[in-house]
Amino acid sequence: MAKTNGKLIANNKKAYHDYFILDTYETGIALHGTEVKSLRMGKCSIKESFIRIENGEVFIYGMHISPYEKGNIFNKDPLRVRKLLLHKAEISKLLGKTKEKGIAVIPLKVYFKGSLVKVEIGLAKGKKLYDKRQDIAKKDQKREAQREFKVRNLG
Repeated sequence: MAKTNGKLIANNKKAYHDYFILDTYETGIALHGTEVKSLRMGKCSIKESFIRIENGEVFIYGMHISPYEKGNIFNKDPLRVRKLLLHKAEISKLLGKTKEKGIAVIPLKVYFKGSLVKVEIGLAKGKKLYDKRQDIAKKDQKREAQREFKVRNLG
């Protein structure tokens, strides 16, 4: 289980709504200089991104890092494919798990840990529509209970 203790850059809230997160991993990411500067300014989106394992390497697709304004010719394509840095044993474990039906690897968070950019990825299993409805109902009940508790303590 990875713990985020740095500055959060991007969070994928939709992943928690659409998937059951079974396990999480903290990975590094191969970036260029202007991309890091853009991340420091908080310009990143992982909403539509996904992860593939190809030839024993892990890549993230669809991660949008806005071009750095002062980067001119050194800026890279905002949607380019980026390599995630994991140990070989972790990659083989992920590969074995993704062979199972319904298991996917998705990005959950992008954050700074010290001066390094980290990506938290998760092994996820898709939720059915009724699971999503149950989660929404639980969230509504919790919110209503908090509201009742607040009203009782004020009056």
